[in-house]
Amino acid sequence: MSNQGLGPYSAAMVTRSDILVLGLTAGVVGSLVGGLMLYAGLALVLNGNHAGWILALPAAPAGGGLGLLLARKLAAKL
Repeated sequence: MSNQGLGPYSAAMVTRSDILVLGLTAGVVGSLVGGLMLYAGLALVLNGNHAGWILALPAAPAGGGLGLLLARKLAAKL
C-alpha cells in the first residue's frame, strides 16, 4: 500500500541549533586545547627543554581532531 505512514521509529533530524552548538563547542574546545598545548610546548622550548616540541607541533591537529570527534558524535545521532 502506498499510503502507509512511517514506521514506529524514524531518525531524528539535525536542527540548526545542533549545528550551531557543534560549531561553537568545537571552536572553543579546540582553541583551548590547542592553545594550551602550544603555550606549554613553547614555554618548555624557550626554557631550553627541546622536548617541548612534542607538545607544540601537534597543537593545531589536536584541536581540530576534537572538532572531528564532536562532528562524528552528532552524525551518529542520525
